[in-house]
Amino acid sequence: MATRLEKTLKREISIDGQAYMLAVSPDGLKLTLKGRRKGVEVGWKALVGGDTALAAGLNASPDHESGEAPDADDSSSDE
Repeated sequence: MATRLEKTLKREISIDGQAYMLAVSPDGLKLTLKGRRKGVEVGWKALVGGDTALAAGLNASPDHESGEAPDADDSSSDE
């Protein structure tokens, strides 16, 4: 029988040589750069409901390559 998750579990993981903290709690998951407080959070209902892509998109960093807005020069080429 599995143990019920009642407290937050924290584990350190390495992604591309960068240290992160993964917190698994009764509310969901949180991935944070080690030593930082802000991170990406996903609730269990969002994960089960398929809203994780939306949540990841909303929490994406604005300076991340895939999250950058198009150049202003591209939008003015119609004139």
